[in-house]
Amino acid sequence: MYRGFVILCAVLILICLMPLFGVLWSSWFANRHGCTLNEAARHPCVVNGTDWGDWLAAAFVSGWFMLLTLPVAALILGALILVTVIRWIRRARQ
Repeated sequence: MYRGFVILCAVLILICLMPLFGVLWSSWFANRHGCTLNEAARHPCVVNGTDWGDWLAAAFVSGWFMLLTLPVAALILGALILVTVIRWIRRARQ
């Protein structure tokens, strides 16, 4: 049961970090291909004949979701730590 709880917490934390991954990926991709990327507007970014501007803008602006998801990730991590400490204490008493 504990292993399932740890896996669930890890998956939820990864989901909560997805906006961060989106910002990091879009920044890296735009920088690598010499494209302009900011929150003010969508800029064209043509790579191999495909315009990535919409995807980059959406991924970059998704970073605002971190205002909600990072505190949730912190709460999940806190719950995981609390459950782990309680489990260690119970094992030490036995």
